[in-house]
Amino acid sequence: MSAPFLDEKKALACIHCGLCLSSCPTYLETGNENDSPRGRIYLMRAVQDGRLPLESAVVRHFDLCLGCRACETACPSGVAYGNLLEHTRDHVEKNYLRPPAQRWLRRVLIEKIFPHPARLKWLLAPARLANAAGLSNILPRFFRESLALAPADARAATLPEWSRATAPRRGCVGFIEGCVMSAMFGPTNLNTVRLLNAAGYDVFTPRAQGCCGALFAHGGNLEAARACARVNIAAFAGQDCQAIITNAAGCGSSLKEYGHWLSSPEAAAFGGKIKDIAEFLAADGGEIASRPNGERVTFHDACHLAHAQGITKAPRELLRAAGVNLIDMPEADVCCGSAGTYNLTEPDMAKRLQRRKIENILRTGADVAVTSNPGCILQIRAGLAEAGSNIRVMHIVDYLCAVIQPPPTTKSPS
Repeated sequence: MSAPFLDEKKALACIHCGLCLSSCPTYLETGNENDSPRGRIYLMRAVQDGRLPLESAVVRHFDLCLGCRACETACPSGVAYGNLLEHTRDHVEKNYLRPPAQRWLRRVLIEKIFPHPARLKWLLAPARLANAAGLSNILPRFFRESLALAPADARAATLPEWSRATAPRRGCVGFIEGCVMSAMFGPTNLNTVRLLNAAGYDVFTPRAQGCCGALFAHGGNLEAARACARVNIAAFAGQDCQAIITNAAGCGSSLKEYGHWLSSPEAAAFGGKIKDIAEFLAADGGEIASRPNGERVTFHDACHLAHAQGITKAPRELLRAAGVNLIDMPEADVCCGSAGTYNLTEPDMAKRLQRRKIENILRTGADVAVTSNPGCILQIRAGLAEAGSNIRVMHIVDYLCAVIQPPPTTKSPS
């Protein structure tokens, strides 16, 4: 029998009712019970109890899970599936020897590059050159599909440690820059700070902050995830921030989990301050003076905003308040296949879910698809480009800044 790695009480909360099946993207695609939430929980418990060996066939079903947590939204029993999955993957990585190529992908490319913005910027340079030179067509499939995700317009941005309110001051908030956001979506970070400044908030962006830990936790390295949590808690210590804002859904869900990762009052207090930018601005109640442009806009729910954080109304409220012509998308809350680095570790299933998402976006007849997570933006952009569509994909922050009149500005830091 293997050492216990699951909270048995949390695992037994699953009553195997099956209400999660229709919400699980992988089950919708495969129809395999082992690729459903209740099936995976059964496998988790069987491994823990020693009834199943930790072999490749079992690990395969765990790997195929997106970690989108749509099952949590559907579950009537409140099963903490995300927590169970993280601890199972941590157990897998400690006790299962992956093939060399998989170890390199997970432990070198993903863990040593993506959580480090400076390294990620260096990786993007040759990727853009390869795309521009048309080399992607002669590369193996993995590298070809990975290059297709690399944005041609990726730009970094350096934020000042303090950005002062440009409207009557209402308080102070902190800001999480994010790894992928700071390396690829610098203008979005700048626009996020501008929106907060225009709402009357000074914004504190500590230079000592680091990766939120999401990629480590999702990949089965909880020790590294906890180390990230300690760094970020220390970075914001001593500042009286009313809230700590993030504009990446995947980061937000992990930041809110710090209390569970570290089991300390300090970590729980930090996690309690985390707010998604849409969540914060919608609750803030400020008026938005907009200049509607008549575009048809559809909204894709990032999994870790809709399911992990339970936020679906706030972004739509902001868009409607800005006078946006919002069109509902079929299966708006079904994963697009990005799921952090899932489109790198599980490209086949990611591609199937990408096609499903693109078909649903095309059905809306929208001019713009708006969402709230960098991975979703990259995945959907690549899928629309492959489909030959001209539909633009934008972060909600960037779209709001485009329709707000006058556009928000930022004072020079003082």
